[in-house]
Order: sequence, then structure tokens, then C-alpha cells
Amino acid sequence: MISEELIIDTVCKLYKKAVINIGDDVKKSLEDSLKVEDNELGQLNIEAILKNVELAEKNNIPMCQDTGLPVVFVKLGNVQVENLKDGIEKGIIKATEEVPLRPNIVDPISRKNTDNNIGNLIPPIDIELTDTDYIEITIFPKGFGSENNNALKMALPGEGIEGIKKFVVESVLKAGGKPCPPTVIGVGIGGTSDLALKLGKKALIKKIGEENPDPVLNKLEKDIKKEINASDIGPMGLGGKTTTLDVKIIKADTHTAGLPIGVCVQCWANRHATGKIYDKE
Repeated sequence: MISEELIIDTVCKLYKKAVINIGDDVKKSLEDSLKVEDNELGQLNIEAILKNVELAEKNNIPMCQDTGLPVVFVKLGNVQVENLKDGIEKGIIKATEEVPLRPNIVDPISRKNTDNNIGNLIPPIDIELTDTDYIEITIFPKGFGSENNNALKMALPGEGIEGIKKFVVESVLKAGGKPCPPTVIGVGIGGTSDLALKLGKKALIKKIGEENPDPVLNKLEKDIKKEINASDIGPMGLGGKTTTLDVKIIKADTHTAGLPIGVCVQCWANRHATGKIYDKE
């Protein structure tokens, strides 16, 4: 049996890691972008971002004041778990107190803050059943400077690949510098309206620079990235070659009459942390 206390401790540690330590794939992508960026303001902004990352790790503090809305992805294997939902929520409360995290969660109407980063239906917990001997938890803190620029289109099937590409590019260009570029763009294609956006968010967990095994999607990702980076929006929206670090796509089958497209925008701080807990009993 995986205890509630172990879930609490794991979630707390993962949240802390996510907001303080950026992934090596993001760092490398930023460093690579700096080498090819020829816009002076673009260079200065990437250098500032990398310095920010360095100081966050050195001082053990969050890399951004917006420590996000906690999104939780769970892969649940053939294990016994005690009070999974309670454990996740208590782990977030513990991280809010100990890291500390900015309390971001409010009632959407009254705007009253819950003060502990959990609330009604928050955190959203996505559970995927797997045939494994462990539970895998991913904490994905989503800042709203980028989340506010997400987009959904219930496209017609006839719009096809070109329609997908056009909508994604237009959505990112419309966002401009608001989501703190260079961004990472997650795209969900297919399913239903809600599933398309969920897949877009899940796509953001994929490693930057990793090739999509689907040749059609791989080409689409690269084509979209190329068009976005030709926009000259640049780092922080102040001009340059690097508007997005990568585009990641996940697709699902859908209804014969539909082509849902969900675009999830993420700022340069593409924060997430994953941990596995094995049931040793």
C-alpha cells in the first residue's frame, strides 16, 4: 500500500522542484537559441532568462513570482494507494507553505482567495490507467500569463493540415509578447473540444527538441515552429528570431464531422516535475 503520507511528501517535493529547477531540455534550448539570435534585445532577454534560472537554483527560490495553478497528471498502475486525492491536495498545501508558493487560487466570481492553492475542482487531476507496478505523478504549475492566450477551434474536417497550421500560427502571433516568449506551444488535435485542449497541455510535458515519432506530426511541428519564429516577435516580444523554443503535438481520433484544435501556450519557464512511487508491498 502506498501511504497518503508518501503521496503528500512526493507531491510537495515535486512542486518545489518544478518551480525552482527548470529542465535541462529547456536550458539547452535557450542556450542554443542564444547562439543563433542576432537581435541585440533578443540576446539580452535570453541572457536575462538564463541568469534568472541560475539564480533560482543557486538561491533555492522559485524562478517566477507566478508559481502557477497546479495541474496534476497521474499514471496509475496496478498498485494500492491510500487517499490519492487527499494526498495530492495536502501535498500542494504543504508546498504552498514550505517553498513558499504564491497563493493563486480564487473563486471565479467573488475572487476570494483560498490561500492554499487548492479549491473547488482544483487541482485538476488527470488519471491515466497503466499496466505498471508504480504510480507516476507529474506536477505542472501553469502560469496564467501564458494560459490566458490558449485557443480552441472546432474546425471543419476539410480544413485539414493547412487549417491546423494556420490556426496555431495565428493564435501564437495574436498572443505576441503577452505569454513571455520564447514560448513552448502544445497542440492537441482531435477528440472533443475539452480533450483537444487537454492534449495540448499534455504535449507541453514532452522534451524540447525530441523528435515526434509520427512523420506527419513531426513535419507539422517543424513547419509551425518555423513560421512562428519568422514573425520577429522574439524574446519577451521585443524582437528576434526566437519566439518559440518548440512545438509539440498530440493527436486523438475524433468524430467524422469534426476537427478540434486546442492550442496551449507556455512561457519560457516550461515547468514540470515527475516522480514514480512503487508499491513495495
